[in-house]
Amino acid sequence: MTKQDRAVRTRLALIRSAAEQFETRGYVRASLAEISAGAGVSSGALHFHFANKAAVAEAVEHAAEDALREAAARHQHGDGSALQRLVDVTHHIARLLCADVVVRAGLRLNAEQAAGRVRDLRRGWRECVLGLLAEAERVGELAAGVTPQRTSAVVLAATTGIEVLAREDHGWLARPSLTDLWQLLLPCLAAPCLAGTLDPAGSPSVGSSSAASGQAEPGVRADAGRADAGRAGLALR
Repeated sequence: MTKQDRAVRTRLALIRSAAEQFETRGYVRASLAEISAGAGVSSGALHFHFANKAAVAEAVEHAAEDALREAAARHQHGDGSALQRLVDVTHHIARLLCADVVVRAGLRLNAEQAAGRVRDLRRGWRECVLGLLAEAERVGELAAGVTPQRTSAVVLAATTGIEVLAREDHGWLARPSLTDLWQLLLPCLAAPCLAGTLDPAGSPSVGSSSAASGQAEPGVRADAGRADAGRAGLALR
């Protein structure tokens, strides 16, 4: 393994360890010593990659943002019903939150803005929801009188509420919770021509993501870390 590869691994381990500390202890109580210990590296190695705790938190948020953007992009454009893709993306992100501590911690840090950061992790989600509803309106999938703007506010409020509740109980992210939500919403949103064609439990393909299988941590992407390491010429200390 090259020095650059070790540097990438160290950085990713630190981001994951920091996410675990931020999730369980919060930003204020989490310490750099605990973060470095959780990653199995020295304090010197941590400071080689990150100047301070705020920089570590920024890295966690950035990794979470990348994972959320990638999940949304999978469903924003494609074949099939726009409303079904909206249902599917909510299930996909719920599974991502279950599987990826970095995404959970990144959203929590961003909501609390504990370190004074200005990144808006939920902006992409708002754009995704509104975009899919606008597409549904264009192709005649919305019921009469249903508008993308007002409907997106309801979907955003419901999904954000589920994410906040899940900080204390991950059961809120289970498939039945979102299925119940869509069973209530879809009859009000969908045009009569779609009756019986939309699955509130999500398409079967949603369950094939790596987040659902728990095989990967999408929030900590090795390719992104490798690019950072290459630009900075990092070497493990």
